[in-house]
Amino acid sequence: MNKDLIPRHIAIVMDGNGRWAKAKHRPRLFGHHQGVEVVRDVVKICNNIGVGCLTLFAFSSENWRRPEEEVSGLMKLFMMALEKEAKSLVRNGVRLEFIGDRSAFSEKLQKKMAQVEGLTSKGTGLRLLIAGNYGGRWDIVQAARKMVLALSEEDADSAHYDEATFGRFVSTQQVPDPDLFIRTGGERRISNFLLWQLAYTELYFTDVLWPDFNKQEL
Repeated sequence: MNKDLIPRHIAIVMDGNGRWAKAKHRPRLFGHHQGVEVVRDVVKICNNIGVGCLTLFAFSSENWRRPEEEVSGLMKLFMMALEKEAKSLVRNGVRLEFIGDRSAFSEKLQKKMAQVEGLTSKGTGLRLLIAGNYGGRWDIVQAARKMVLALSEEDADSAHYDEATFGRFVSTQQVPDPDLFIRTGGERRISNFLLWQLAYTELYFTDVLWPDFNKQEL
């Protein structure tokens, strides 16, 4: 594979777990569990082929509106995945970071997130960003607040309020903007994901449901 053609940063909306499970007459959480298996495979592939950064939309700020049983199951799955995958991430040099407003998660889950971030912080391979309780509009608003506060403290004039400065405060400021956006599941929309960062990104939509998104599809 021509390494010059490998995206530096891929962002993915992992859609279709529930519909995949429904087609198999299984509960939605069965689809989410299978989705975690696909995440593991995609992370491994991206790390192996030299993708610099992978950002996965794991839980949007709108997902809290889902049935309480499903949300509770997702939180348990999130915790289980972190506990199960931490050592593998370290072993493979993957650096895991979370973006989004994590304050809405339980204290136990927040501690686990911070713990795994710390364990993987020295990873020199793939940089894996997990968007949890994330929304693109939230990201823009929080960045604007931080920028105004920071520049006010510096007593900066309005000339410093530009795109480059604003980019220093978005949640993905530590990585380049995505070169490639992928959405599985057949929907053709961004759904409030990385609104600022996707300005010049190639958009790829596929009808394949996330649990069926394999190495060949990627």
